Amino acid sequence: MKIIKIPFSAGNMNVNLGCKYAPDKILEELENVYLNEEGEEVKFEIDEVTVIDDNFEETNKNIYEKIKNVKENAVILGGDHSITFTTMKGFSEVNENAGLIMIDAHPDCESDFMPATHEDLIRGLINQKLVKSENIILVGIRNWHSEEEKFLKKHNIHIFKMKEISFEGLQETTDNIMAIAKNFGSLYLSIDIDAVDPAFAPGTGYPEPAGLTSRELLYMVQRFKKLKNFKMADIVEINPETDLNNMTVRLGAKILKELL
Repeated sequence: MKIIKIPFSAGNMNVNLGCKYAPDKILEELENVYLNEEGEEVKFEIDEVTVIDDNFEETNKNIYEKIKNVKENAVILGGDHSITFTTMKGFSEVNENAGLIMIDAHPDCESDFMPATHEDLIRGLINQKLVKSENIILVGIRNWHSEEEKFLKKHNIHIFKMKEISFEGLQETTDNIMAIAKNFGSLYLSIDIDAVDPAFAPGTGYPEPAGLTSRELLYMVQRFKKLKNFKMADIVEINPETDLNNMTVRLGAKILKELL
């Protein structure tokens, strides 16, 4: 398994800039997570994308070139969520019928900027025809705008809102998500840490109350990884500079350990 660091935060539009420090901090904390919850020691190698802080387009080019040439399963450490637009672009180019599960408090389809920012990566993926709308699953959504609601309905995107997860139950919801995702040619999992309630993950740019617990997120991650088409994941939007007692960074390391 490969870990790819992308220490980039310019896609956050001057918010949550400290998330560029997350990859190194998560890897430091990983040393304190000895085994995964299967009781296994995991082996990995570390790679890194060359990031140019003041050059969005050049950095995206570097991300794209790196990801499309990855041959093995990988976990990407961001960085802000804008990187997922470009990682999915590279991933979908070399994986037929690629699909995305995005665990996030927000649907990230607010605007139509290009290159995509962290607020509009889903709109960008669909408008650029990089991923089929029926191959996108949004999980944990609990704050979105009316224009985003219109876009999601127009494109019939699969959505499992936080309210539905609460009412229907974690296991049933996860079963339903997996029933859709197993039909993708290849699966990419994107984890925005703000999907987790800020009581468990305060170190992020847009903390939203009433989210997943850290245990609930780990349950989903552990089950999604068992899908035969699972190939790549990312962990984004962790900000060590606004963290409390290293809680969010440590959760990131725990998630990473379960994905490896």
